Amino acid sequence: MNAPFDQRLAACRRRLEEADADLAVCFPSPNLTYLTGFEESPSERHLLLFVPRAGTDADPTLVAPAMYEFQLAALPPSTLEVRLWVDDEDPLETVARTLEGYVDVDGARAHASEDNDSSAKRGPTVLVDDRMWATFTQDLRTLLPDAEFGLASAVLEDLRIRKDDLELETLRRAAELADRVSLEIRERGDDLVGTTEAELAAEIERLLAEYGGGGPAFETIVASGPNGARPHHHSGAREIERGDPIVLDFGAFVAADLEGDGGGTARYPGDQTRTIVVGEPPTEYERVHEVVAEAQQAAVEAVEPGVPAEAVDRAAREVIEDAGYGDAFVHRTGHGVGLEVHEAPYIVDGNDRELEPGMVFSVEPGIYLEGRFGVRIEDLVAVTENGAARLNDSPRGWETGAGVR
Repeated sequence: MNAPFDQRLAACRRRLEEADADLAVCFPSPNLTYLTGFEESPSERHLLLFVPRAGTDADPTLVAPAMYEFQLAALPPSTLEVRLWVDDEDPLETVARTLEGYVDVDGARAHASEDNDSSAKRGPTVLVDDRMWATFTQDLRTLLPDAEFGLASAVLEDLRIRKDDLELETLRRAAELADRVSLEIRERGDDLVGTTEAELAAEIERLLAEYGGGGPAFETIVASGPNGARPHHHSGAREIERGDPIVLDFGAFVAADLEGDGGGTARYPGDQTRTIVVGEPPTEYERVHEVVAEAQQAAVEAVEPGVPAEAVDRAAREVIEDAGYGDAFVHRTGHGVGLEVHEAPYIVDGNDRELEPGMVFSVEPGIYLEGRFGVRIEDLVAVTENGAARLNDSPRGWETGAGVR
């Protein structure tokens, strides 16, 4: 087997069997990338991955435009069949032939009734990618009029939520890249004064690219002074002034190391936040920064296998509430990070999903004082067998200048 992608496909097939579903169909999305290593943007062309349940003889099949022939020939999975169609053909003919290898397109699959005394007929159960465009879903409905449709996340979310060794190593490299840039920006100190938020955001993205990043993982946030009280501020024309708290939230995609398998294009994001000040901070800032740092540490210390996700949120929130800033903590404590910047598990009140080794998520409590400033500190954290490991290791304090560590 060409691990890990053959392993992921095999696990998906087993989950389909356990869910009593016949087939998963993925669209260009993180699900397709997770299973094949291939990343592509959606388009009007039919590019669909068909994954049958375990126990069937046919292998998974990727139906794709012929223009991708050479890219797809190098895909990592050895168990994946690729079927190409050209633009002057009807792609639905290829889709229909593929479906015939997995399900009865003209009838139903026999299932025993609950009392096992008779058999009942029903159409196949097909789980489609949660992000599949309606036009492709409708094509499948037309070809499989008796099918029962569900969402592929029913089997894939539980697989993707625990990262394998390749994913963990890639996320570590993405975190290290963010650390390097964070430290360089911090060390510039006085040179940041007079720079606009947008200029600094552009400089951060330039450095991320220079040091090996594959593009920003999300819109870089540089929020200075009162703009820091907006958690998702869009960097603008405001010039950074001495004494301004500056919220810096950024990361870049890093490609998974597939050891020469050139067809794979899976990328994983970094995501880190630091809040710094050039010069002397405003009144109350040091106290607020200290509270946020204590809340983040408490949340990280709460992470271990078997703990519900909401307990990590509660650990951070209790510190902030006890300090009198509960109303100023206006978002969840974190979110899962993988092929997507935001994915399960969500570290929020009400999520009783128990943490498991291999889960990776952000821990990012914040306090936002409208009209004054905001403070947020964020690291990516991986759940280990007996606790947690921070993937980020750059300074979390607010001081700036040469030699600050």
